[in-house]
Amino acid sequence: MRTATRNLAPREALAEHEQKRRALAYLQDAWTEASHDGIEGDCLAQTALFLALAELISTYGEEATARFAENFGARIRNGEFSVDRSRQ
Repeated sequence: MRTATRNLAPREALAEHEQKRRALAYLQDAWTEASHDGIEGDCLAQTALFLALAELISTYGEEATARFAENFGARIRNGEFSVDRSRQ
């Protein structure tokens, strides 16, 4: 667990890029822990996508989220989500 990232007061404002960096660190930690517990990567990925889309719908609504997701196919084909990630 990354304890260094949890020392801020809950209401302390963070820049968006810092929030995203920290969110990614939390998710990577959770992903690693779940993998070590035997949860397969494809199951984690599908669940993460479901939760992410559910949160976006809750925040922005179905239509806005649908518009956001419309370009995923092209973005995937263009390699935007392809990263070198070592699997442990």
